[in-house]
Amino acid sequence: MRVLFVCLGNICRSPTAEGVFRHKVRQAGLEDLIEIDSAGTGDWHVGKAPDPRTRVAAMRRGYDLSSLRARQVDVLDFSRFDLVLAMDHANLADLRRLRGSAGTAELDLFLRRYGAALDEVPDPYYGGEGGFEQVLDLIEQASDALLVELKGRL
Repeated sequence: MRVLFVCLGNICRSPTAEGVFRHKVRQAGLEDLIEIDSAGTGDWHVGKAPDPRTRVAAMRRGYDLSSLRARQVDVLDFSRFDLVLAMDHANLADLRRLRGSAGTAELDLFLRRYGAALDEVPDPYYGGEGGFEQVLDLIEQASDALLVELKGRL
């Protein structure tokens, strides 16, 4: 299984999802069976590390995002990945436009699909520290549900 998490710039929400889910997959002993990546719909931050506030919040919970670098979604991602999970409705709409008729990846909102109270992961970029903690809370919960689903598919 190949999973791609997508947000706007690939420096806050989607790298958090990649790091959290990668950690949970490793703990489950499934890292050889599940490939995980993240990307952004925009190109502003390509090649950059996740936002420092994202890295600090993640590290406090034991997730090391320091090796991640932002990249932009490519139309080939819809063929490379089985599941492409957007962080919000705007990201999902952008992905649908980019995809057109290309690829077979399933597209959905990460939180809507995995049972969270919200259907979007709020963008913490312009807010305070609490926003980064909320993103982690939401992503941890949804990642647990995603892992259960993928175990059933393997």
